[in-house]
Amino acid sequence: MKREIVLDTETTGLDPNSGHRMVEIGCVELIDGLRTGAFFHAYLNPERDVPHEAFRVHGLSTQFLSDKPIFSEKVDDFLEFVADSMLVIHNAAFDMKFVNFELGSLGFPAISMDRTIDTVLIARKKFPGSPANLDALCKRFNIDLSGRTKHGALLDAELLADVYLDLMGGRQAMFALGATEQIIASSEQIITQIKTTLEARIFTVSEEEEEAHKIMLEKLKNPLWAEAV
Repeated sequence: MKREIVLDTETTGLDPNSGHRMVEIGCVELIDGLRTGAFFHAYLNPERDVPHEAFRVHGLSTQFLSDKPIFSEKVDDFLEFVADSMLVIHNAAFDMKFVNFELGSLGFPAISMDRTIDTVLIARKKFPGSPANLDALCKRFNIDLSGRTKHGALLDAELLADVYLDLMGGRQAMFALGATEQIIASSEQIITQIKTTLEARIFTVSEEEEEAHKIMLEKLKNPLWAEAV
């Protein structure tokens, strides 16, 4: 069983070493290339103000986040959910910089970048010269973006899960498999119908019918079956 966690964060800015913090974290579980429906999500109080530039991106205000838990209150649940799974992240260096800063400030070991799969790098390798942002990839793979009026960690993690599966050929393979299964099922049904035969029917002949048949045969002149004998 292959377990992967698609992860995304929203922050107050670009660098935790400059005093910026996470304000939202969202994770979506994949098992063997399929979304299971399991997820982890938390809004986080950054214990500082949210700059207007960041608010314009994710819409999470200082007031909205003021009564939300701080990361230390959610860290155990987060670590339990991700466990030792590989982390699928769009621009992994950015999100992991914030995650590991928070973990380190609480005395937890950093999560190795060797445990991350960066979908930006995969997209750039697969589609060189084309935009590799999440919006562009969703449009490329016909993934519905109607609910994404602003960035949101859980929503973006869900969208990225679909993008990742498409980048790896997973969703196309599943669609093709479904079509193949339907063709096989239809073929098997046709073959079954062809092979099906009617059960033998038994007719009971009365004595009167046997006598009438005998009289009719006696009236025939030079029957073919008599010549064959």
